[in-house]
Amino acid sequence: QVQLVESGGGLVQAGGSLRLSCAVSGRSFSSMGWFRQAPGKAREFVAHIVWSGGRTYHADSVKGRFTISRDNTKNTVVLQMNSLKPEDTAVYYCAAIVGYYSSPYYYTRDDLYDYWGQGTQVTVSS
Repeated sequence: QVQLVESGGGLVQAGGSLRLSCAVSGRSFSSMGWFRQAPGKAREFVAHIVWSGGRTYHADSVKGRFTISRDNTKNTVVLQMNSLKPEDTAVYYCAAIVGYYSSPYYYTRDDLYDYWGQGTQVTVSS
């Protein structure tokens, strides 16, 4: 049974940091992504990482502040979030892709991800 379990969300003041983790079990995947959804808004791509090689891709809105990484030995993907802003407030989801795509563009599309976690709330106060 495939499971993606997020942890690490919470309440933080603007300028602070949070570290989200996603524990993966049940099968292997080619790559992992983080998405977020704020109230009343569409789900938004945040970051992506390829398991083999560790190549990453970050949305412009978080570039320089957020960093995605993976720990192959623990089958865990981490999203380190620094310099948080109130507009980063959202439910953050971990997602997994089975197949491979030729361009980073495809990994920004949530419809191409095969499995999703339950989400973890991140709230940034001003």
